[in-house]
Amino acid sequence: MSDDHDHDHDHPHAPPRPDQDDTLTHWRAMEIAVRELLIEKGVLTADEVRLAVEDMDARTPSVGARVVARAWMDPDFKARLLADGNAALTELGLDRGPYKLVVVENDETTHNLVVCTLCSCYPRWLLGLPPDWYKSRAYRSRAVSEPRAVLREFGTELPPATVVRVHDSTADMRYLVLPRRPAGTEDWPESRLAELVGRDTMIGVSLPRQP
Repeated sequence: MSDDHDHDHDHPHAPPRPDQDDTLTHWRAMEIAVRELLIEKGVLTADEVRLAVEDMDARTPSVGARVVARAWMDPDFKARLLADGNAALTELGLDRGPYKLVVVENDETTHNLVVCTLCSCYPRWLLGLPPDWYKSRAYRSRAVSEPRAVLREFGTELPPATVVRVHDSTADMRYLVLPRRPAGTEDWPESRLAELVGRDTMIGVSLPRQP
């Protein structure tokens, strides 16, 4: 590979297939059939399905930003977050999420970047819906083969000595990037710190906003 980076790859998905977002694929037809069957059998109601979709759609990156801000403020919480992301979320009264959450920390020598190479696995309960570019085949392939070039396209320039680690999400595991706290924010309250953290920062394609 052209870039000096580590790639954590443990992805149990099936081999890639062509994107078919605008057609009724086999899997989309299966989802419709199962959903309609569950409603017909009384397991779920159409209203319950709608409310669940609305709940997912309403989630935003502000939830993840709150987690990052608390980690910046509280070293003990940060240690627990890095050790067990799901357990740490419960301390803030947040949804643990349905998947194992692994939090990876950026530091002086390492920058972390998250991708899902074969689909779009993503911590939606923390960041909301994934952006279209995260699901694109171009990002899914290039984030692995040329991560520094991808970062530059997002305006993120890293020193040559910085190691870029690419983390591949899996069917049962999601990643969250804990960025470095910007200098000059030592006396800031948690709510103000959270405003520096955007969705792309927690994916790893950008850095926190500067104060």
